[in-house]
Amino acid sequence: MSLVKQPDLTHVLPYGDTLDDGKVQFSFSLPVPAGPEAAEAARRVLLQMGLKDPLLVAMEEMGPSTTFFVLYGTVTRGVDYANIHVPKAEFEHLDMHEIDDLVERELGRELVVVGACPGSDAHTVGIDAIMNMKGFAGHYGLERYRQIRAINLGAQVPPETLVARAIEEGADAVLASVVVTQKDLHITTLTQLVEIMEAEGVRGRMLAIVGGPRMTHELATELGFDAGFGPGSFAEDVAAFVAQELIRRQSR
Repeated sequence: MSLVKQPDLTHVLPYGDTLDDGKVQFSFSLPVPAGPEAAEAARRVLLQMGLKDPLLVAMEEMGPSTTFFVLYGTVTRGVDYANIHVPKAEFEHLDMHEIDDLVERELGRELVVVGACPGSDAHTVGIDAIMNMKGFAGHYGLERYRQIRAINLGAQVPPETLVARAIEEGADAVLASVVVTQKDLHITTLTQLVEIMEAEGVRGRMLAIVGGPRMTHELATELGFDAGFGPGSFAEDVAAFVAQELIRRQSR
Protein backbone atom coordinates (compact mmCIF):
# COMPACT_ATOMS: atom_id res chain seq x y z
CA MET A 1 0.00 0.00 0.00
CA SER A 2 1.46 3.37 -1.05
CA LEU A 3 1.96 5.94 1.70
CA VAL A 4 2.23 8.74 -0.86
CA LYS A 5 -0.91 10.82 -1.07
CA GLN A 6 -2.48 10.66 -4.53
CA PRO A 7 -4.07 13.75 -6.07
CA ASP A 8 -7.83 13.94 -6.47
CA LEU A 9 -8.20 14.58 -10.21
CA THR A 10 -11.65 16.07 -9.71
CA HIS A 11 -10.24 18.73 -7.37
CA VAL A 12 -6.70 19.58 -8.47
CA LEU A 13 -4.87 22.37 -6.64
CA PRO A 14 -1.46 23.90 -7.33
CA TYR A 15 1.21 23.22 -4.75
CA GLY A 16 4.56 24.68 -3.75
CA ASP A 17 5.75 22.57 -0.81
CA THR A 18 3.17 19.87 -0.20
CA LEU A 19 0.37 18.36 -2.25
CA ASP A 20 -2.81 20.45 -2.25
CA ASP A 21 -1.32 23.38 -0.32
CA GLY A 22 -2.60 25.69 -3.08
CA LYS A 23 0.54 27.86 -3.13
CA VAL A 24 1.07 30.06 -6.22
CA GLN A 25 3.45 32.86 -7.14
CA PHE A 26 2.48 36.15 -8.79
CA SER A 27 4.60 38.88 -10.33
CA PHE A 28 3.22 42.16 -11.61
CA SER A 29 3.75 45.92 -11.54
CA LEU A 30 1.53 48.74 -10.27
CA PRO A 31 1.68 52.42 -11.29
CA VAL A 32 2.40 53.59 -7.74
CA PRO A 33 5.63 54.53 -5.87
CA ALA A 34 7.26 51.86 -3.71
CA GLY A 35 6.37 51.94 -0.03
CA PRO A 36 4.01 50.50 2.59
CA GLU A 37 0.93 51.67 0.71
CA ALA A 38 2.18 50.03 -2.48
CA ALA A 39 2.83 46.77 -0.63
CA GLU A 40 -0.68 46.80 0.78
CA ALA A 41 -2.13 47.57 -2.65
CA ALA A 42 -0.31 44.54 -4.09
CA ARG A 43 -1.65 42.35 -1.28
CA ARG A 44 -5.18 43.56 -1.96
CA VAL A 45 -4.84 42.67 -5.64
CA LEU A 46 -4.43 39.03 -4.60
CA LEU A 47 -7.22 39.24 -2.04
CA GLN A 48 -9.60 40.60 -4.69
CA MET A 49 -8.62 37.66 -6.90
CA GLY A 50 -9.90 35.33 -4.19
CA LEU A 51 -6.54 34.17 -2.83
CA LYS A 52 -5.83 33.65 0.86
CA ASP A 53 -2.83 34.75 2.91
CA PRO A 54 -1.05 36.96 0.34
CA LEU A 55 2.63 37.30 1.22
CA LEU A 56 4.87 39.97 -0.32
CA VAL A 57 8.40 38.63 -0.95
CA ALA A 58 9.87 41.30 -3.25
CA MET A 59 9.17 44.96 -4.05
CA GLU A 60 11.42 46.90 -6.43
CA GLU A 61 11.14 50.42 -7.83
CA MET A 62 10.92 50.55 -11.62
CA GLY A 63 10.83 54.34 -11.68
CA PRO A 64 9.48 57.25 -9.64
CA SER A 65 5.90 56.05 -9.86
CA THR A 66 6.03 52.35 -10.81
CA THR A 67 6.78 49.33 -8.62
CA PHE A 68 7.34 45.65 -9.38
CA PHE A 69 6.11 43.00 -6.93
CA VAL A 70 6.48 39.29 -6.27
CA LEU A 71 3.93 37.70 -3.95
CA TYR A 72 2.79 34.28 -2.82
CA GLY A 73 -0.84 33.39 -2.25
CA THR A 74 -3.03 30.39 -1.56
CA VAL A 75 -5.66 29.06 -3.98
CA THR A 76 -8.67 27.56 -2.23
CA ARG A 77 -10.74 26.28 -5.16
CA GLY A 78 -9.49 23.35 -7.21
CA VAL A 79 -10.28 22.42 -10.81
CA ASP A 80 -11.93 19.27 -12.15
CA TYR A 81 -9.03 17.96 -14.23
CA ALA A 82 -10.79 14.66 -14.89
CA ASN A 83 -13.42 16.40 -17.02
CA ILE A 84 -11.20 18.78 -19.01
CA HIS A 85 -11.31 18.22 -22.77
CA VAL A 86 -9.09 20.45 -24.92
CA PRO A 87 -9.24 20.49 -28.75
CA LYS A 88 -5.86 19.44 -30.14
CA ALA A 89 -4.27 18.26 -33.35
CA GLU A 90 -4.93 14.56 -33.82
CA PHE A 91 -1.92 12.49 -34.83
CA GLU A 92 0.17 9.54 -33.70
CA HIS A 93 3.35 10.59 -31.93
CA LEU A 94 6.40 9.28 -33.78
CA ASP A 95 10.12 9.92 -33.58
CA MET A 96 12.24 11.35 -36.39
CA HIS A 97 13.24 7.99 -37.84
CA GLU A 98 9.68 6.66 -37.74
CA ILE A 99 8.44 9.77 -39.54
CA ASP A 100 11.10 9.47 -42.25
CA ASP A 101 10.20 5.81 -42.77
CA LEU A 102 6.48 6.63 -42.88
CA VAL A 103 6.94 9.36 -45.50
CA GLU A 104 9.18 7.20 -47.66
CA ARG A 105 6.84 4.22 -47.45
CA GLU A 106 3.49 5.95 -47.85
CA LEU A 107 4.26 9.01 -50.00
CA GLY A 108 7.39 7.91 -51.83
CA ARG A 109 8.85 11.42 -51.92
CA GLU A 110 10.22 14.06 -49.61
CA LEU A 111 7.95 16.58 -47.93
CA VAL A 112 8.53 20.28 -48.52
CA VAL A 113 7.90 22.66 -45.65
CA VAL A 114 8.34 26.45 -45.81
CA GLY A 115 8.31 28.38 -42.54
CA ALA A 116 8.79 31.90 -41.20
CA CYS A 117 7.86 34.45 -38.57
CA PRO A 118 5.28 36.41 -40.58
CA GLY A 119 4.57 40.12 -40.54
CA SER A 120 6.49 42.29 -38.09
CA ASP A 121 7.42 39.41 -35.77
CA ALA A 122 11.20 39.30 -35.29
CA HIS A 123 11.38 36.44 -32.78
CA THR A 124 13.03 33.48 -34.51
CA VAL A 125 13.45 31.21 -31.49
CA GLY A 126 10.27 29.27 -32.21
CA ILE A 127 10.69 28.79 -35.95
CA ASP A 128 14.38 27.92 -35.50
CA ALA A 129 13.52 25.31 -32.86
CA ILE A 130 11.19 23.60 -35.31
CA MET A 131 13.12 24.08 -38.57
CA ASN A 132 16.85 24.28 -37.87
CA MET A 133 18.90 21.09 -37.87
CA LYS A 134 20.08 21.43 -34.27
CA GLY A 135 16.49 21.85 -33.07
CA PHE A 136 15.82 22.47 -29.39
CA ALA A 137 16.20 20.58 -26.09
CA GLY A 138 17.46 17.44 -27.79
CA HIS A 139 14.71 17.42 -30.42
CA TYR A 140 16.20 17.75 -33.91
CA GLY A 141 14.62 20.25 -36.29
CA LEU A 142 13.05 19.45 -39.66
CA GLU A 143 16.28 20.14 -41.56
CA ARG A 144 17.66 16.98 -39.94
CA TYR A 145 14.93 14.75 -41.39
CA ARG A 146 15.94 12.59 -44.33
CA GLN A 147 12.51 12.87 -46.01
CA ILE A 148 11.77 16.56 -45.35
CA ARG A 149 13.11 19.58 -47.21
CA ALA A 150 12.75 22.44 -44.73
CA ILE A 151 13.08 26.06 -45.88
CA ASN A 152 13.32 28.62 -43.07
CA LEU A 153 12.75 32.19 -44.28
CA GLY A 154 13.46 33.71 -40.86
CA ALA A 155 11.84 36.75 -39.30
CA GLN A 156 9.65 39.64 -40.40
CA VAL A 157 8.53 37.94 -43.59
CA PRO A 158 5.46 39.54 -45.22
CA PRO A 159 2.64 36.97 -45.51
CA GLU A 160 2.55 37.42 -49.29
CA THR A 161 6.28 36.64 -49.49
CA LEU A 162 5.85 33.51 -47.41
CA VAL A 163 3.02 32.28 -49.64
CA ALA A 164 4.91 33.15 -52.84
CA ARG A 165 7.95 31.17 -51.69
CA ALA A 166 5.75 28.24 -50.69
CA ILE A 167 4.22 28.22 -54.20
CA GLU A 168 7.68 28.47 -55.78
CA GLU A 169 8.95 25.51 -53.75
CA GLY A 170 5.83 23.42 -54.26
CA ALA A 171 5.38 23.23 -50.51
CA ASP A 172 3.23 20.68 -48.77
CA ALA A 173 2.93 22.85 -45.67
CA VAL A 174 3.36 26.46 -44.60
CA LEU A 175 4.56 27.00 -41.04
CA ALA A 176 4.07 30.31 -39.21
CA SER A 177 5.62 31.07 -35.84
CA VAL A 178 4.10 33.96 -33.87
CA VAL A 179 5.38 35.43 -30.63
CA VAL A 180 4.30 39.08 -30.78
CA THR A 181 0.69 39.15 -29.58
CA GLN A 182 0.25 42.70 -28.28
CA LYS A 183 -3.11 44.14 -29.32
CA ASP A 184 -3.82 40.81 -31.06
CA LEU A 185 -1.36 41.62 -33.85
CA HIS A 186 -0.82 37.90 -34.44
CA ILE A 187 -4.53 37.46 -35.22
CA THR A 188 -4.34 40.09 -37.95
CA THR A 189 -1.16 38.64 -39.45
CA LEU A 190 -2.39 35.05 -39.41
CA THR A 191 -5.73 36.04 -40.93
CA GLN A 192 -3.87 37.79 -43.74
CA LEU A 193 -1.75 34.70 -44.33
CA VAL A 194 -4.75 32.40 -44.73
CA GLU A 195 -6.57 34.93 -46.92
CA ILE A 196 -3.56 35.19 -49.24
CA MET A 197 -3.30 31.41 -49.50
CA GLU A 198 -6.99 31.26 -50.40
CA ALA A 199 -6.65 34.08 -52.94
CA GLU A 200 -3.73 32.28 -54.58
CA GLY A 201 -5.77 29.08 -54.76
CA VAL A 202 -3.31 27.01 -52.71
CA ARG A 203 -5.10 26.71 -49.38
CA GLY A 204 -6.69 23.42 -50.41
CA ARG A 205 -3.42 21.74 -51.34
CA MET A 206 -1.05 23.18 -48.72
CA LEU A 207 -1.36 22.59 -45.01
CA ALA A 208 -1.30 25.74 -42.90
CA ILE A 209 0.21 25.32 -39.45
CA VAL A 210 0.94 27.89 -36.75
CA GLY A 211 2.87 27.71 -33.51
CA GLY A 212 3.77 30.02 -30.66
CA PRO A 213 3.79 30.43 -26.89
CA ARG A 214 0.20 31.70 -26.81
CA MET A 215 -1.16 29.60 -29.63
CA THR A 216 -3.72 26.82 -29.21
CA HIS A 217 -5.11 24.34 -31.70
CA GLU A 218 -8.59 25.73 -31.10
CA LEU A 219 -7.53 29.29 -31.98
CA ALA A 220 -5.56 28.07 -34.99
CA THR A 221 -8.52 26.25 -36.49
CA GLU A 222 -10.79 29.24 -35.82
CA LEU A 223 -8.39 31.32 -37.92
CA GLY A 224 -8.47 28.80 -40.77
CA PHE A 225 -5.32 26.79 -40.05
CA ASP A 226 -5.12 23.01 -40.03
CA ALA A 227 -3.30 22.80 -36.70
CA GLY A 228 -1.87 24.89 -33.90
CA PHE A 229 1.03 23.97 -31.65
CA GLY A 230 1.73 25.71 -28.35
CA PRO A 231 4.29 25.35 -25.56
CA GLY A 232 5.78 21.87 -25.20
CA SER A 233 5.60 21.11 -28.92
CA PHE A 234 8.62 19.97 -30.91
CA ALA A 235 9.61 19.35 -34.51
CA GLU A 236 8.49 15.73 -34.43
CA ASP A 237 4.97 16.81 -33.45
CA VAL A 238 4.73 19.10 -36.46
CA ALA A 239 6.35 16.56 -38.77
CA ALA A 240 4.12 13.72 -37.60
CA PHE A 241 0.99 15.79 -38.09
CA VAL A 242 2.03 16.98 -41.57
CA ALA A 243 2.97 13.49 -42.75
CA GLN A 244 -0.11 11.77 -41.38
CA GLU A 245 -2.50 14.47 -42.60
CA LEU A 246 -1.05 14.33 -46.12
CA ILE A 247 -1.36 10.54 -46.11
CA ARG A 248 -4.98 10.81 -44.96
CA ARG A 249 -5.77 13.26 -47.74
CA GLN A 250 -4.02 11.11 -50.31
CA SER A 251 -6.14 8.10 -49.39
CA ARG A 252 -9.46 9.92 -49.80
